[in-house]
Amino acid sequence: MSRPTPTAGLVDGFGRVHTDLRISLTDRCSLRCTYCMPAEGVPWLPGSAMLSTEELVRVTSVAVDLGIRKIRLTGGEPLLRPDVVDVVAALAALGTQGDRPEISLTTNALRLPQLAGPLKDAGLRRVNVSLDTLDRDRYTQLTRRDRLPQVLAGLEAARAAGLAPIKLNAVAMRGVNDGEVVDLLRFAVEHDYQLRFIEQMPLDPGHTWDRTQMVSQTEILDALSAQFALTPIPGRGTAPAETWLVDGGPGIVGVIASVSAPFCGSCDRLRLTADGQLRACLFAQSETDVRTVLRSGGDDEAIAGALRACVAGKRAGHDIGDPDFHQPDRPMSAIGG
Repeated sequence: MSRPTPTAGLVDGFGRVHTDLRISLTDRCSLRCTYCMPAEGVPWLPGSAMLSTEELVRVTSVAVDLGIRKIRLTGGEPLLRPDVVDVVAALAALGTQGDRPEISLTTNALRLPQLAGPLKDAGLRRVNVSLDTLDRDRYTQLTRRDRLPQVLAGLEAARAAGLAPIKLNAVAMRGVNDGEVVDLLRFAVEHDYQLRFIEQMPLDPGHTWDRTQMVSQTEILDALSAQFALTPIPGRGTAPAETWLVDGGPGIVGVIASVSAPFCGSCDRLRLTADGQLRACLFAQSETDVRTVLRSGGDDEAIAGALRACVAGKRAGHDIGDPDFHQPDRPMSAIGG
């Protein structure tokens, strides 16, 4: 098979060089978070629609040839994929010696007690764990599952396995957990976790998101600054979070302000859904079908063409707040984080 020309890279029409690929391993999840899906869940993708491990690795191999250096595995809940350890091992072996991609994973942590060690051995570098509250009753209400003790056990398993840094992702929600932001940061600092607060985005399946109800970056920082000394950390680069040292460090807290302070101008991310669709943005209204390329016998240059076409169609920004903005049809669980 012909190999793509790596020098062309993945550069969009605004000069943004794409080096970060988010891969959804499955749309299935073991929780039913209220801001993500209804209590009964959503229709899952049929197995035949999802990329096989061989297909997933092949697309990623071409992407690495084109300059991808960071790979984040997401879902749904990626640890529900039966061969997730094999997937990590295959992806960690891509590239050349001394220039392997960094593999990370976003998870609800429920299966980390069983999988943290094998994943680390397979080449996983670090994990992001979703944790919106430390209150067990509130966790149960938010996720519709009583699983907080398992999450905390998963965090300890990740630490024991040597996955580092461990990052916590918390969606701040008005009237739900916005009164917990200080407690969440105190917990993170005490346990040497890096906390990232995330502004709630219009990605819910019910399309009921209301910007006036969103807890903004300014509100989060005001609440934290009342209890901690926050020192900005310069050199954000292409990272989605602005970060601050907590009380002089070493603790770090970040805020991903996708709505109130968008960072689209430096975005270097590309997404591959579990059913083989390439997306240039979480809020994209179009997708590039790489699964059909794979299953119709396309060579690696054809896969590279799909990757380049997706990036070439990337818009300048997500346009949240624009009168013409439309929430994507797929919810977050189907797109991948």
